[in-house]
Amino acid sequence: MPTTSFGSRALQICKNLNKRGTKMKRKIEETDMEIVWQSPANPPERKDYIFRNGRRHVRPYYFEFIAHVKNRWAGKTIVDLFTDEFKGRNRDYYISAVKCGRIQVDGQLVPVSFIVKPSQKISHFLHRHEPPVMTWDVKILQTEPDVVTICKPASVPVHPCGQYRKNTVVGILQAEHGLAPLFPIHRLDRLVSGLLILARSAAQADIFRQQIEGGMVHKQYIARVIGEFPEEEQVVDANIDHNAQEGRSSAEVGDSCSDAPTKGKTACTKFTRISTNGIQSIVLCEPVTGRTHQIRVHLQHAGHPIANDMLYLSKHVSDRSAEGMGADRAAANSDHSPASVVGKIKSTSHEDSSEDFSIDPMCTNCPSLAPKGYDYHEEALWLHCFRYSGPGWVYECPHPDWASLSYSILFSWTYEWSIICGCDISIPCNFNKFNSKKHKRENWYSADSPGRESGRGRYWSLLEWRRALAGAVR
Repeated sequence: MPTTSFGSRALQICKNLNKRGTKMKRKIEETDMEIVWQSPANPPERKDYIFRNGRRHVRPYYFEFIAHVKNRWAGKTIVDLFTDEFKGRNRDYYISAVKCGRIQVDGQLVPVSFIVKPSQKISHFLHRHEPPVMTWDVKILQTEPDVVTICKPASVPVHPCGQYRKNTVVGILQAEHGLAPLFPIHRLDRLVSGLLILARSAAQADIFRQQIEGGMVHKQYIARVIGEFPEEEQVVDANIDHNAQEGRSSAEVGDSCSDAPTKGKTACTKFTRISTNGIQSIVLCEPVTGRTHQIRVHLQHAGHPIANDMLYLSKHVSDRSAEGMGADRAAANSDHSPASVVGKIKSTSHEDSSEDFSIDPMCTNCPSLAPKGYDYHEEALWLHCFRYSGPGWVYECPHPDWASLSYSILFSWTYEWSIICGCDISIPCNFNKFNSKKHKRENWYSADSPGRESGRGRYWSLLEWRRALAGAVR
């Protein structure tokens, strides 16, 4: 695209918008480019995705965001409203967007001093950049006339929300498999992997909804947590209070000596230990209710948070984990991740390519593919949904490799010691002789294994262990 000054291009866009009006889908023809505004009515297509560096990106596109003026917004200028309520862009951007018609009220251009009124329609036309997700396949487990079940990969949201629209389970299934419409009958947090059930009609979705609300559906998850979880079943019955502004929840337990009511919603989860190595444990989680972050918060409340949950780990553990063991780092360094369950990682043959996408002169994210502020260090959580059952039906999903005790023992031991030593330590090659009750390191060596020499045999460094886990060393 030929170089043009910001002001002249903005003015041209403004003139074209003024001429064309405010149709939901509009084309703005300029001498050197054509803009096609998309709306929620435009379905995702396979060509919309770009695969780079192990991540699925969405090719940036022009989109019309629509909102209606809330009562608390009324009386503000259009610029003040956006500056106060949508802090992702600065005030200068919003002034320019109003002047050139990228922000309109009731389909009309307005001055920057315009005072908004309740229920007015506000349109914001912008160059949309969606956050990338990991490139694991969305694996279809079962297809029935009324139901589709899939194994959701971690990092992919279920349905359009926030910054995500095409990079969602529903969007990817529509673009790559032509499955639409789909109605998720339950949701999984973006960082959670596992079984997801989608109805293929609104009527079927309503049947599932009634069963869930009636308490007739049994949900089972598996998690990997910090510490040696108690052997007997644990029941956590603590209210969940979700703070939407902070994006996290907290557990509340009523005080019998106080008359003050709790703010949270009632929540109950049953936990059963599957296995442990004394450092971490694999736990079966059976939520009786369904609150935001319920399992994560109840595990934290029980003193055994999910081992790589940066949001709910205590400060001490979080600081240690942040040194080299974020959720995405665990997935990136090992094949023992949801990818082994969800399906093969998509080809990254385009990683080094330079697919073209339109560079918008007003866009605050261009020329990057990902939006500014995207955190590349937050991906897979060690929490996985593997079974849902109800009246006359059962759907299941395979366990991820991180739920294996042998993997848990090996990875936990290497990670804990690397943090303690603060360096890339030597790890014994032969872990088959490991005994969690007898930490006799001198017995763990193999003269036939690769690695650096020691007085008693050959040992692998932590880096070699990570490569072995990732399949680079066989």
